[in-house]
Amino acid sequence: MAASTEKSQHPAFYAVVVMLVIMAVGPIALMFINSFKFDVDIISGTSGLLFMPTIQNYETALCDILPYEIDHLDFCALKFGGAFMNSLIIALVSTVLTLVIGCMAAYALVRFKFMGRDTVSGTTLMVRMVPPAVLLVPVFGLWNNEFCISKSSFLGGLIRDTFGGRGDVCLAGTHSGIILIYIAMNLPFVIWILQSFIVQVPRQLEEAARMDGAGPFQVFFKVVLPLIKPGLAAAAIFTFRIAWNEYLLASALSDRDTKTVPILIVNNMSEFNVEWGVIMATGVLLAIPPIIFTLFASRQIITGMTAGAVKG
Repeated sequence: MAASTEKSQHPAFYAVVVMLVIMAVGPIALMFINSFKFDVDIISGTSGLLFMPTIQNYETALCDILPYEIDHLDFCALKFGGAFMNSLIIALVSTVLTLVIGCMAAYALVRFKFMGRDTVSGTTLMVRMVPPAVLLVPVFGLWNNEFCISKSSFLGGLIRDTFGGRGDVCLAGTHSGIILIYIAMNLPFVIWILQSFIVQVPRQLEEAARMDGAGPFQVFFKVVLPLIKPGLAAAAIFTFRIAWNEYLLASALSDRDTKTVPILIVNNMSEFNVEWGVIMATGVLLAIPPIIFTLFASRQIITGMTAGAVKG
């Protein structure tokens, strides 16, 4: 038996890998460690890893949802619980709606023949290349002026009587307004990435399902969707992380009741006082949901890639 020879990697390869790991994990580890420090320890930079840990930063960040009184706070100014729920609602709803609309649009572009199909398919990714900052001014104007229901109308008066308020009912300052712009911003990329997965689905499977009596929707939901789970998971990770971390558009379209966690973190900094410990603790809490969502969706990617790889 011939002895197996393995070519050893150059030491520079391992050095580059270690450097990349430090660059990726280092900021997260530093934020996590600093979240347990007092501001004086963070600013001085002399304590390093030897310091007296404290949970005061997390108590300050979660003051509006903790069931007990916090001794070192006279007033709970940081409403993390409400901002967290706003971020969760906006990110989840925009992700689900983007995937539903995106997978149907991608299927239509791949399977159906109509005038302008190639043009629409080729420009989907080009639309995604538009920076969000370019959309800020026109969207702000439309959401505050054009897409409004007058308070004097029956529907506007009914909404105001039910939910409160005195002015016209506009998309600005609502969850729906932020969700709508996130869907429009992420939809082109979702369509583009799902097209590459739907193309790989054999037409014979759909034809066989139709011969067995399945309708168009049954073919789509029971045949096509299960086969493109890796693509749906990848698109879901991308869409959720963008909606969860986006700041620029949310800062312009949200108000006091609909602000998200990134806006809360920025608003916690002022010209004369920056609570670094609370900011670090809030950043750690902000990073937890995307990590959990990514791990859950990654399992779907692995399951889809290994399905059918082993013959029974």
